[in-house]
Amino acid sequence: MQKNMKKGIIKIVIVVLVFILAKFLIREGIIGAYTERIIITVGINIILALSLNLIIGYTGQLALGHAAFMAVGAYVSAIFTTKLNLPFVPAIILGAVAGGAAGFLIGWPILRLKGDYLAICTLGFGEIVKVLIQNIEYVGAARGFSGIKLFTTFGWIFLFTVLAYILIKRVVNSVYGRDMRAVSQDEIAAEAMGVNAFRAKLLGFIIGCAMAAFAGGLYAHYLMFIDPVSFDFNKSTEILTFVVLGGIGSTSGSVAGAVILTVLPEALRGFGDFIKTYRMLIYSIMIVILMIFRPQGIMGNRELSLQNLMKKGNTFNIKGGEKDGIA
Repeated sequence: MQKNMKKGIIKIVIVVLVFILAKFLIREGIIGAYTERIIITVGINIILALSLNLIIGYTGQLALGHAAFMAVGAYVSAIFTTKLNLPFVPAIILGAVAGGAAGFLIGWPILRLKGDYLAICTLGFGEIVKVLIQNIEYVGAARGFSGIKLFTTFGWIFLFTVLAYILIKRVVNSVYGRDMRAVSQDEIAAEAMGVNAFRAKLLGFIIGCAMAAFAGGLYAHYLMFIDPVSFDFNKSTEILTFVVLGGIGSTSGSVAGAVILTVLPEALRGFGDFIKTYRMLIYSIMIVILMIFRPQGIMGNRELSLQNLMKKGNTFNIKGGEKDGIA
């Protein structure tokens, strides 16, 4: 117990020190507005990747309409702050609740399906949400929702990203998380052992959808303008790419995938004119090459552990991997 408390205190101290250092660099202008914008975008994408990884990686359900729940959270929270003058935090919490409720309503009938059928249903739901928003004049319809107040700052993003990571780790390591992983590995065997497979899948789906909606609220209150096109199938594919690149079933991998795929396109802007012109092509080729030579993603299904990161002889170690790297 004392050992766990000590580890927890060390992690909290590290997080606080990182936040203080980042705020200092921003205040002194060492981290400029452009870099800060990238960092905030990274934080939002990390939350999205973590939320989808819970559904795909830990419950084994292929969802292709994740951006729809992000849209629900973005529009609901924007309505509460812009139209009803509700404070920022309650508004994005209500947006997350709306996303979770939407996840329950769509998950209850479709989670009885499996494989491609489930993927098609979630894809269809994403298109339904987009078309509905395009025809609601109250939120700007196809023109988009403008006039949203700027509330999302680096401080809020840092806090909510850390909390999202902790939440996912808690859920995965809980009794319900073990049920989800059991269902993901072998649903029939899990049910034979007394696991309620449908409840495990539905719970993971609801939590993942609520987190995506929460990220949508942060997204809306940072860009200050949202439109239905921002939450189409391409956005869902982008979120899925974060998870696949980092490693399906790895929380650390989701973070790594979101960071790399958000920073890399922007980093390529700093090179010559040729790379600037073809940066997205180069970016795509790099992803294809990685998927060919490491299809399980950067982390596979393994987790990065601080206490195991450094071992005797300064050899790097990943929890669940081999001694000198990732198995």
